Amino acid sequence: MGSSLERTDRQVYELICGEEARQAGSIRLIPSENYVSKAVREATGSCLTNKYSEGYPTKRYYEGQQFTDQIEMLACQRAMELFGAEGANVQPHSGSEANLAAYGALAEPGDTIMGLALPHGGHLTHGWKVSYTGKFFKSVQYELDPSTGRLDYDRIEQLAKEHRPKILISGSSAYPRQIDFAQFDRIAKAVGAYHICDMAHIAGLVAGGVHMSPIPYADVVTTTTHKTLRGPRGGMILFKQQHAAAVNKSVFPGLQGGPHMHTISALAVALKEAALPSFQEYARQIVKNAKRLAERLLEYGFHLVSGGTDNHLILIDLRNKGLAGKPLAKALDRAHIECNYNSVPGDTAPPFNPSGLRLGTPATTTRGMKEEQMDQIALWIKTVAENLDNELVIEKVGRQVQDLCRQFPVPEVFV
Repeated sequence: MGSSLERTDRQVYELICGEEARQAGSIRLIPSENYVSKAVREATGSCLTNKYSEGYPTKRYYEGQQFTDQIEMLACQRAMELFGAEGANVQPHSGSEANLAAYGALAEPGDTIMGLALPHGGHLTHGWKVSYTGKFFKSVQYELDPSTGRLDYDRIEQLAKEHRPKILISGSSAYPRQIDFAQFDRIAKAVGAYHICDMAHIAGLVAGGVHMSPIPYADVVTTTTHKTLRGPRGGMILFKQQHAAAVNKSVFPGLQGGPHMHTISALAVALKEAALPSFQEYARQIVKNAKRLAERLLEYGFHLVSGGTDNHLILIDLRNKGLAGKPLAKALDRAHIECNYNSVPGDTAPPFNPSGLRLGTPATTTRGMKEEQMDQIALWIKTVAENLDNELVIEKVGRQVQDLCRQFPVPEVFV
C-alpha cells in the first residue's frame, strides 16, 4: 500500500526518498551535519507536532499539558546531568535564537558585546555586522593571530580592557583548535563582563569528555542540539542558577512563542543516547578521524589554518594551491563528497566564493569510519583538487566513494 506520505503527496515523498539516498551515498564532511538515530527521528515525527505548549512546565497558557510538561522537564534534567549545568532551557528553535536570547538576558540593546570575527571562525550571531546581533548591540570583534591561526588571549584581553564589553563571547563556528574557556572567564571577570559561550559545534565533544567544558567557566552556555551532539535541529541554553529567570524570560516571551515539543522530545532521546559510554567512544573517534584526515591533507600539500586540528573540524586555506573554495566544493559534491566553502583568516575573496574549505568528521564517524577511511578520503580530495575540469576522474572518484558508503551503511540504532 505504501506509506501515508506516498499516498498523500507522492512528489514530496519522492524528494525525501531522493534526499535519504543522497545522504546514504555521500561522504558528508560538513562539520555541522550528522545522522540521528531512528529513535530521534520517530520522536521528531510524533504526535507532539500537534501540540502548543506556550510557557514553561506547570506555567502554560494552554491546557492539555499533562505529558508535554513531563517531556520538557525530562529534557532539561537530562541536559543538566549530561553537562553538569545548574539550569537548562530547551525551547530555542535554533542556536541563533539561543544566542540572541542569551544576549538579551544579560545585556540591553546598545550595550557592547565582543566575539570572534566571522572571517576568523566566528558565527554570524557573535556580533557580525550583517546579523541583528551586530545591529542591536555595539559589536567588537577579536581575530586570530595571523602567524599561528590561533586565538591570542593576550590580544583578546587587551581589546576587552579597551572596549569594556558587557558580554564576552567564546566559541566558534570554524575554529579547529581547543578553546581555553578558563582564559575567557578570567578576561571577562577582569573587565566586569558576562561570559557567554557558544559551544554549538563542540557540544558532543564536551559531552563525550574530549573537549574542555565551558560550563564551570561561563555564565551562560548556548548550543545547537545537532552537529556533534547528534540530536534534532534546535537550540538549548545552559546557565548558572542566578541567570535562570533572565534567560527563561528572554526566550519566552522575549523572543519566541510556543516551543516545538516534537523537537524537545527528540532532544530528550538524543541526550539519553549521549549519556551512554558508547557516545564517549564516538566522541574520541571523531577527534582521531579529524586528526588523521588533517595529517594526510598536510602531507598532500594543503595548508590548514592553525596547522591542524584538536577537534572535529578542519579548515583548509586553498590559496597556496591557486584554488577557490566554491569550485572545489562543487567538484567534490559531484564526486559525492560534501563539504562547504568557507572564508579563512585574511581572506580577500568574497564570502560567496572564498578561499577556504571547511571539513568535519562527525557524520563519517557515526557511520563507523575510522582512520583508514580518512586516508582514502584525503586522497580523493587531493585527486579532485588536481582534476577540477576532468569529469571522468571526478566520476571515477564518485563511484569509489559510493562503494565505500555501501560498506558503512547509515546506522539506525545508537544504543
